[in-house]
Parts: sequence; C-alpha cells; structure tokens
Amino acid sequence: MSDTAVKWGLWSHILSYVLANLAQVVVWWIFDPEHFFWPLWSILAWGIGLAFHVWAVNRRLRG
Repeated sequence: MSDTAVKWGLWSHILSYVLANLAQVVVWWIFDPEHFFWPLWSILAWGIGLAFHVWAVNRRLRG
C-alpha cells in the first residue's frame, strides 16, 4: 500500500471520528442535556483506536 493511501485512510478515519462523535453530541444536547454526557464513552473508546491508527501511520511514514 502506498504512503498516499495510508494517509488517506488515516484522514478518512479522523473525519468519520469527528463527524460521528459530533452527531452524538448534538443528539445528546438536543434530547438529554440534563443527564450524563453519554457520548463520552464513544469519544474515549474510538479515540483510543484512532490514537493507535495515528501512531501506526506515523511509525510507517518515518521509518
């Protein structure tokens, strides 16, 4: 796989992370702002996976 494809894959992962979690925050804010901030769980869990993806891409591109 080329470096360009790897970068595009990372950027698509970042974009889907931001859009999906933003959508969850908006749904929470509209329908349930008085209760626990439940989007936190997907933000943290998916964020861990995204962090590993960023790490792997940086490792590949640097060496």
